[in-house]
Amino acid sequence: MAKMYVNPGMKKGHINPELQGHFSEHLGRCIYGGLYVGENSDIPNTNGMRNDVVEALKEIQIPVLRWPGGCFADEYHWRDGIGPKEKRKKMINTHWGGVVEDNSFGTHEFMELCRQLGCKAYVNGNVGSGTVQEMSEWVEYMTFEGVSPMADLRKENGHEAPWEVAYFGVGNENWGCGGNMRPEYYGDLYRRYQTYVRNYNGDKPIYKICCGANADDYEWTERVLATTFDHGNGFMNGLSLHYYTVPFGNWADKGAATRFDEEAYYNTMAGTMKMDTLIRRHGAIMDKYDPDKKIGMIVDEWGTWYNVEEGTNPGFLYQQNTMRDAMVAGINLNIFNKHCDRVKMANIAQTVNVLQSVLLTEGDKMVKTPTWHVFNLYKHHQGNDLVESSIDSTVIGTEENKVLNLTESVSMDGDGKLHITVTNVALDQAETVNCILMDASVKSAKGMVLTDKMDAHNTFEAPNAVETKELTDIQWKDGQLTFTVPPCGVVYIEAEME
Repeated sequence: MAKMYVNPGMKKGHINPELQGHFSEHLGRCIYGGLYVGENSDIPNTNGMRNDVVEALKEIQIPVLRWPGGCFADEYHWRDGIGPKEKRKKMINTHWGGVVEDNSFGTHEFMELCRQLGCKAYVNGNVGSGTVQEMSEWVEYMTFEGVSPMADLRKENGHEAPWEVAYFGVGNENWGCGGNMRPEYYGDLYRRYQTYVRNYNGDKPIYKICCGANADDYEWTERVLATTFDHGNGFMNGLSLHYYTVPFGNWADKGAATRFDEEAYYNTMAGTMKMDTLIRRHGAIMDKYDPDKKIGMIVDEWGTWYNVEEGTNPGFLYQQNTMRDAMVAGINLNIFNKHCDRVKMANIAQTVNVLQSVLLTEGDKMVKTPTWHVFNLYKHHQGNDLVESSIDSTVIGTEENKVLNLTESVSMDGDGKLHITVTNVALDQAETVNCILMDASVKSAKGMVLTDKMDAHNTFEAPNAVETKELTDIQWKDGQLTFTVPPCGVVYIEAEME
C-alpha cells in the first residue's frame, strides 16, 4: 500500500486553466477536415466549424488554443488569409507535406472558432520570414478599436469590433524551422519585434511570449535571457519550452503508435517524466533573471511523437492514440500542476488528427482518444489552488528502463473541495493508496478511472473501447481516503471536506 499525504491548508500556487491548453497548426488534417470543414460541407457545422469537434472540445473545457503554428507560423503571412475566400492567395505548405494551402481558414475563422469554443486565443507571429511591420499590422488588425488602416480593413472584411488576443508568440522554434538563428540574434529580434506588438486594449494587455528552448538546450535559455535582460528589461511575459516524448529518443525510427512492447512502453514513461527535470533546470536559469517568477514558462508544444500510420502522408503526422498516450498525458498534467508557480500555460500537440491528438476524424466520423478522456478527468483542476501533496512511489519497469510507478497532484476549488489525480504506470500491478489528509476530514468522495491494456485505443469502428468508468472502491474514515489505482490507470477523485 502506498502512502499519500495531502495538506489542504498549504497552498502552493494557482493552477491556470491554460495548463490544459491545445495547439492547432496548418499541418495535415488538424485544421482542414479536423476543426474546419467549410460552410458548404455536408458535415454538420456552424460557420464552417465541425459541430461534433467543437462540442467535444467544449466538454473538456478547452481554455486556450494556439494557432497557426508551429513551423507553419514562420512562413504564414496573415494578409493571405483575410477577405473573400475565392480571392485568397494559395501557397505551398513547405513544412508539412508540400500540399496546397488555400488560406480558407485565416484570422476571422480562427477567432470564430475561439468564440464557439469559449476559449482564449493564442496567436503565433512570423519572425522567420515576416517583417516587423507585418506583425505590427496584424496585431492592429485584430485588436484596435479606433480609426486606423488595419481596423478599417477588418471592418471591410466583416468584423466591426476588435477581437481579444490573450497571448501572442513572437516567432516559433527560431533555433530551428523558424530561421536557424543563434540565441543572441533571436534575442535582439525579439526585443525589436515585441516593441511593435502594441497593447491597444489597456485593460487586457497582450501576454507576449518569447521563443524558448528545444528540450534540454539550456544554453539557448541562458543566452536569450542574457540578451533580453542586459539592462534589466525583460520585455516578455512568457518564455516557451518544447519537448516531445519519442521512444528511445530515436527520431529516425520513432516506432509505431499501436504496436510496441513493454520495453518501448516503459522507455516512453521514463522519457516523458524528464519533463519535470526540464522544467526545474530551465526554471533555475529563469530564476537568475526573474527570481519573483513574473515570467511564465510556456510549454506550448508537448506530447508523444511516433511514426505515422501506414498509408498516410508522412508530412501529416497522423498517429493513433493508446493508453500509453493517456499515461503520458496524466503524468505531464500532474507535473505542470506541481510546477504551477512557474508554468503558466501548456499546449498539447495537437488538437485533432496530428501527433498526440485528443480527437480523430475521418469524414463525418469522430473519435475521442484516451488522451481526451484524461483531459476530461483533469479539467476539474482548472482554476484551483495547488495544495501540498506527496506520494510514496516504487521503482518498476524493465532492466533497461526504470520508472516510478505513481505520480499525483491535488488541488482545492473555491468551494473547498479537493481534486486528486493519480497515475499508475505499472502494467501488471494495481496500487492501493492510503491518502492521509492533514488537519482535515472527508465528508464524502467520488471518483472516475481510466484503465486498459497499454495498446488499447478507440477506432472509428469501436469509438468507445476505451473510456472512463466510475471508481467504486473509495473508502474514507478519520481524515483518510483509501482507493486503488489499477495498472496502466489514471484516477480522479473529488473529496468534499467536513
